[in-house]
Amino acid sequence: MNKVDYKKVYKDIYQPKTKPELITVPPIQYVVVEGQGDPNTSEDYQEAIRLLYGLSYTIKMSKMTNQKIEGYFEYVVPPLEGLWWGEDGYFDGLNIVDKNKFHWLSMIRLPEFVDEKVFTWAKENLRKKKPEYNVDKLEYRVIDEGLCVQLMHKGSFDEEVMSIVKMNQFIEENGLVTDINDKRCHHEIYLSDFRKTKQENLKTVIRHPVKYKQSLQDE
Repeated sequence: MNKVDYKKVYKDIYQPKTKPELITVPPIQYVVVEGQGDPNTSEDYQEAIRLLYGLSYTIKMSKMTNQKIEGYFEYVVPPLEGLWWGEDGYFDGLNIVDKNKFHWLSMIRLPEFVDEKVFTWAKENLRKKKPEYNVDKLEYRVIDEGLCVQLMHKGSFDEEVMSIVKMNQFIEENGLVTDINDKRCHHEIYLSDFRKTKQENLKTVIRHPVKYKQSLQDE
C-alpha cells in the first residue's frame, strides 16, 4: 500500500512557488500546542515539538497495536507548522519584535481518519508510554484559514521580511488587504528540519490571510 504524503497530494498547500499566489485553504484538523517565548531558546517550544511528534507517531504506529482505527491508512507524518502573534499586537512578519514575547500555536496536521475519539485514545496511550510528557497541553483543533496569499520562502527565518514584502505587493496589486487579526494569523509551514538544515537551505511556506477590498466596503 502506498503511503499518503500530504506534501505531494496537496501540492497547492505545501509546495507553492517562490512567487506569491492566492489560495483558498479548506478546514484542516490538527494536533496543536499553544505557548509563548523565543522558539530558539524556549524549553516550552522544544516540549511542544516533542509532544506533537509523540502524538503523531502514536497514531501512525497504532497499526502495530491492538487499537484498530476505522479507516486507517498508511501516511507520512505531515510537516510541523506554526501560527504566530505578538504580545503587543498581531505579527505580520515585517515588524521587528522581541522574540521572547512571541505567542505561537505549534501544530501538525492529522489524517482524515482521526476524530476526537481517536485523538483522546492517542493522548492516553502517549501518557502511558511517556509519563514525563505533559500530554494535557495537546489539543485537537480544526482550523479554517480560507482565502490566503502564500509563497515558498527559501533561506533564513530572519530573511522572511523580503518574501513578505513581495506578498504585500501582490496583495495590493490584486485588490486584496491583509486580514491578520485575533482569529487569523501569520502562518509558517516548515518543510525543512531547522535543527539539521543550513539556514540558507531552509524551505518555509509563508501564508497570510487576506480579504478583498470590496468586502470591506460591504461591511
